[in-house]
Amino acid sequence: MSVEGMPQGQDSDVLVRVKNLKMHFPVTEGALIPQVVGHVKAVDGVSFDIKKGETLGLVGESGCGKTTTGRCILQLEKPTSGDIEYDSVNLGNLNRVGMLPMRQRIQVIFQDPYSSLNPRMKIGEIISEPMHVHNIEPDQQTRDKRVLELLSVCGLNAKFVDRYPHEMSGGQRQRVGIARALAVRPEFIICDEAVSALDVSIQAQVINLLEDLRDEFNLTYLFIAHDLSVVRHLCHRVAVMYLGKMVELADCDELYDNPMHPYTKALLSAVPIPDPTIEHKRKHQVVKGEIPSPINPPSGCVFHPRCISAVDGCSKAIPEFREVKPGHWVACSEV
Repeated sequence: MSVEGMPQGQDSDVLVRVKNLKMHFPVTEGALIPQVVGHVKAVDGVSFDIKKGETLGLVGESGCGKTTTGRCILQLEKPTSGDIEYDSVNLGNLNRVGMLPMRQRIQVIFQDPYSSLNPRMKIGEIISEPMHVHNIEPDQQTRDKRVLELLSVCGLNAKFVDRYPHEMSGGQRQRVGIARALAVRPEFIICDEAVSALDVSIQAQVINLLEDLRDEFNLTYLFIAHDLSVVRHLCHRVAVMYLGKMVELADCDELYDNPMHPYTKALLSAVPIPDPTIEHKRKHQVVKGEIPSPINPPSGCVFHPRCISAVDGCSKAIPEFREVKPGHWVACSEV
């Protein structure tokens, strides 16, 4: 089945379903009587499914709407329109009380481990707080034992229980963020640029940890990132966003081996190859110009002002997001 030409899986396999999601932020002017003069179209008609046990990578340039999509799924932002279903439950129809059990099942790992942890709380308190809020382990002694287990699972020593965040490195803090997300035994975790603030060597450790935890606890991930090499290691499928719209979606290996959208090709062209000889001979596809304003996006295909393959029709008709081969979806009229 499909909605607005977008891919959708069988209901029994799907954990998260996003249908034609739009998030438009109003732009106002005037101090005394603010008037809406426009809208920032951060997310503009995005649809996708995430299957149980799957990791979907969501990639694109800064400002393309990746994080806003994640925040809408978390219900931290109220979407302008569209539906977000979790395990066949429409999250938009739930009030604050109705969302509480869903917040236990859906967790998030934030981008910045420096600001996402309370500097006034010890690590043990940070990890045990979600258990107390959701009344998972009402007994303090049981919570303390669970904290030690989570620290061990995330590769941290038990002595960190009594430390404060500022006494830890960035990689250790991010492991604490992962332990906090696991504390309530979630099914689905949104990783919002979870490794982008870390050194490359630490990134590899955290990625390997996320992969091990996914297999051990049967987790489902939405992995938001801009580093395509990181995404390839962890994700089963990859969705590419540009200026609030989905431009390509395919299995990970298929997307990397056979990119079809000009924007995806440009992104992959920017990923360096470790061998300097091959890198020197490789032809790079440079994207011209700057990202247009989401307040006034281009007509037709949003990528056409920067696309080397654009023709006259690209500026007039919005390309259909269609399946050009099994499991490979592209929004480009020239493919």
